[in-house]
Amino acid sequence: MTGQPLYGEATMKTILYVFASLFFIFSSPAYAYIGPGLGAGALATVLGVLLAVLMLIVGIVWYPLKRLIRSLKPKE
Repeated sequence: MTGQPLYGEATMKTILYVFASLFFIFSSPAYAYIGPGLGAGALATVLGVLLAVLMLIVGIVWYPLKRLIRSLKPKE
C-alpha cells in the first residue's frame, strides 16, 4: 500500500450527503415527552458544564496573573 486514500474527499462528502438524506427521509417521529424535570435537569447540566469551563479558565489565567501582580508589588 502506498498510503493513498481509497476514496477522494468529494466522494466521501457525496456518500455522507446520501446517508444523511436517507436518514432524514426514512426517520419516524419519536412522540417523546420532555417533562419539566428532564428539562430542568438538562438545563442544570448545561449550566454546570459552562460554569466548569469558566472556572477552568479562571484557574488557568487569573490566579497565575494575580500571583505575578503580587510579586511585582514592592513589599512594605
